[in-house]
Amino acid sequence: MTKITLLLCTILVSFCPSALAAENNTYLYKVSLVQAAPGKLTELIDLYKTRFGDLKGAGDELPLWMRHSQGDHWDLMILAPMGSYLDYYGRERISKRSKAEEATANRMKPDIAWQEDLFVYGPPVPLLRKAFGDGAFFHVEMFIALPGEFPSLYKEREMENAYARALKEPGNFIFVRDQGAAWDIFTIGIFRDLKHYAESADVPIKDQEAAAKAAGFESPGQIGPYLRRFIREHHDTLAVAIK
Repeated sequence: MTKITLLLCTILVSFCPSALAAENNTYLYKVSLVQAAPGKLTELIDLYKTRFGDLKGAGDELPLWMRHSQGDHWDLMILAPMGSYLDYYGRERISKRSKAEEATANRMKPDIAWQEDLFVYGPPVPLLRKAFGDGAFFHVEMFIALPGEFPSLYKEREMENAYARALKEPGNFIFVRDQGAAWDIFTIGIFRDLKHYAESADVPIKDQEAAAKAAGFESPGQIGPYLRRFIREHHDTLAVAIK
C-alpha cells in the first residue's frame, strides 16, 4: 500500500462515525449478512465450514457466525476478523485468501440468494470469541441513525448497556460502521439460551426503575421511545449458534 493510500485511509477513519466509538471498539471486522437460496441453507453452512477451514490454513482468523431464528430476512451473520485494512489487504494475504476461497467459490454462488457486506469497528476478537463460546443465543439490533443523530444513538446504546449491567444482565457488543452497507450501528447481545434471554422479565419493577434512572432514562418504559428519537430504521433479529 502506497503512502498516499495510507494517508487517505487515515483521513477517512478520522471522519467516519467509528471515530466517535469507545476506545475498545477499534478492531476491524467484515460482516456479511447472507440469505440462502431456497432449500440450500444446510448445504451453504457446510460449504462455509469448509471455507473457514481453508481460510484458517491460509492465515486468516476463523470467523464468528450465527444462524437466524426469527426477525430479519438474512439466514447467516458472519463476522470475519480483519484487524486493520493494512493487515487484511496485504499482498501476500490477499493471494493466500484468494487461493483458499477458490475451492468453494463456484459451489457457493448458486446457494446464495442475497448478500450484504459491512465493514465495522468493534470489540477485540478474544473478548468476542469468549462470549460466542459461552453463549448460544443472540439478539442482534441494527440501526440507521437519523441525520446528525449518530452520537446520540451511540450514547443510547451505552446507556442501555449501563442499564443491563445494573440488573446483572449481559450487555451488548457495539459495532460501528466504517463502510459498506447502510447500517450505522449494530449490537449483539449474547446469552446462554432463550431462557437466559427472557430472564429480564422476572426482574422486580423497583429494580428496573432504579437501573433505568441510574443509566439516564426516565423509566424502563421510556427506553424504547427514547431510542426512537435517533433512528430512521431498526431491525431486530434473534439468532442461534452454529455447531
